[in-house]
Amino acid sequence: MSISFDRPNWDEYFMLQAELAKLRSNCMTRQVGAVIVRNHRQLATGYNGTPPGIKNCFEGGCKRCQLRMEGKIESGASLDRCLCNHAEANAIMHCAILGIEAGSGGAIMYTTFVPCLECTKMAITIGIKKFVCLDSYPETDFDLIEEAKVEVIQLDKKNIAKWAKKLLSKYENSM
Repeated sequence: MSISFDRPNWDEYFMLQAELAKLRSNCMTRQVGAVIVRNHRQLATGYNGTPPGIKNCFEGGCKRCQLRMEGKIESGASLDRCLCNHAEANAIMHCAILGIEAGSGGAIMYTTFVPCLECTKMAITIGIKKFVCLDSYPETDFDLIEEAKVEVIQLDKKNIAKWAKKLLSKYENSM
């Protein structure tokens, strides 16, 4: 008996996890989610926002983000003044906190944006060899990514939206 069964492929599945993680972001300017995966197993997640114990960005914890929301700082400017950790950095730190070696064995980082320079350096350092992303990011150093032989795959947002709609429709139909 052969039954047709439609389900997300691995890249779509883990990108949906990154999309879910970004819902926890407390950054006012950009919500980002990241997931580190090895052998089709999720090792860690991260989302961007202020460090634990620091006032949330949306509550005024990050002055740089406030100024950006007011149009006084352009996207990508004064990043050294931002208190928010990036989603990719948080996923890497999550591995460190839990003692998980993330980069060996072909680990993949799924992230809603191609990582910035700092997060790219961290990912290269721990051995990530592949980024699967949804969007580009203005502060990405593609020369560094190429030199490190890290593969970048950009998924079609329509496919992710299809699965999100399918999930939501089950909830809407049950109400």
